[in-house]
Amino acid sequence: MKKNIAIIMGGYSSEYKISLKSGNVVYETLDASKYNPYRIHIFKDKWIYVDANDSEFTIDKNDFSVTVNNSKITFHCVFNAIHGSPGEDGFMQAYFKLLNIPQTSCDMYQASLTYNKRDCLSTLKPYGIKTAESFYINLDDEIDADAIVKKVGLPCFVKANKAGSSFGVSKVYKKEELQNAIDVAFKEDDEIIIESFLDGKEVSVGVITYKGETKVLPITEIVSENDFFDYEAKYQGKSKEITPARLTEEEETKVTKVAKQVYEVLKMKGFSRSEFIFKNGEPHLLEVNTVPGLTRESILPQQAAAAGISLSNLFDNAIEEALK
Repeated sequence: MKKNIAIIMGGYSSEYKISLKSGNVVYETLDASKYNPYRIHIFKDKWIYVDANDSEFTIDKNDFSVTVNNSKITFHCVFNAIHGSPGEDGFMQAYFKLLNIPQTSCDMYQASLTYNKRDCLSTLKPYGIKTAESFYINLDDEIDADAIVKKVGLPCFVKANKAGSSFGVSKVYKKEELQNAIDVAFKEDDEIIIESFLDGKEVSVGVITYKGETKVLPITEIVSENDFFDYEAKYQGKSKEITPARLTEEEETKVTKVAKQVYEVLKMKGFSRSEFIFKNGEPHLLEVNTVPGLTRESILPQQAAAAGISLSNLFDNAIEEALK
C-alpha cells in the first residue's frame, strides 16, 4: 500500500519563499510508486492542503488530517521542508511527536537548540568545537559599542540569533556602523550574536543519517562574489559552490571529523548542514542547519549527487529513516 506523505512547507519566517521551492522539489521528486505526496502549506493565518489544481483544503490541527470530497486523509509520515520557524525551531517536531506522526527532521530539542546559534555554540564548546569570539545582545539591552569592539574586534558580523538564509546579517567595519547593523538584526529576532571576523576558507558540510548510519557527504567550498555569503550570494547566483571543496587532505579530515562529531554529540537525525571557516588550519563552526535547502541547486542535494545519491534516493531514505 502506498504511504501518504505530507510535505510541509512555507512557515512563519522570511524564509518561506525558499521553503516553498524546497517543498515543491520534494513533491515533484518523491517516488510515485511508493508514496502519495501532499503539499501542505503552513502559514500563520492558515494550514492548507494544496492539490494539483491549486485548490485549498483546510488542515484539521486536532489530528493533522484533511477532508477532501467527504473523505478524511491522514498521513503516515511528514516530510519537513520548512526553513525557519515553525519547522526548524522545534515547534512542528513537538506537535508531530504529540500526535505520534513520524517526521523526517531531527527531534524537538535538537531543532530548538541548533536554531538558537548562541546556545548551540555554547553547548558544543566543551567538546572542543572551535568557534568565533562572540558577544550577545538582547532587545532593550544597552549597547556598549566600545565593549563589543574590544571583545570581537573589527570587522565583525552582526547576526539575528534565530534566523536563517542570512536574513538580519551585516558585516561591520567601523564602530559607527554597529548601531545600524544591530537595528537590522533586531528586525528578524529579539536576540543578537556578534562574532569576530574569521578570514579563511568557508565550507559547508552535509551530514545525514543514511541507511541507519551517520554519513558525511562530500564537502562544498563557498566562494562568494559579495563581501560574505549573504542572501544574494546564496540564492541569486552571487557565489561559487565548489563540490568537492578544494581542501588539503588534512583540512578535509579535520572538518569531516568535527562535522560528524557535532551531529553525533547533538544526537541529530535526518538532514543537517554545518558551516565552517578555516582559521590557522582549524575549522571553526558558524552554525548548524537542520532543514537545509532542498532545491536542485541547493548545497545538500549537490553534495548528495557527488556522493552518488540521487534526489529521489535522498528523499526516500529520509522517509524510510523516519518510519523506522
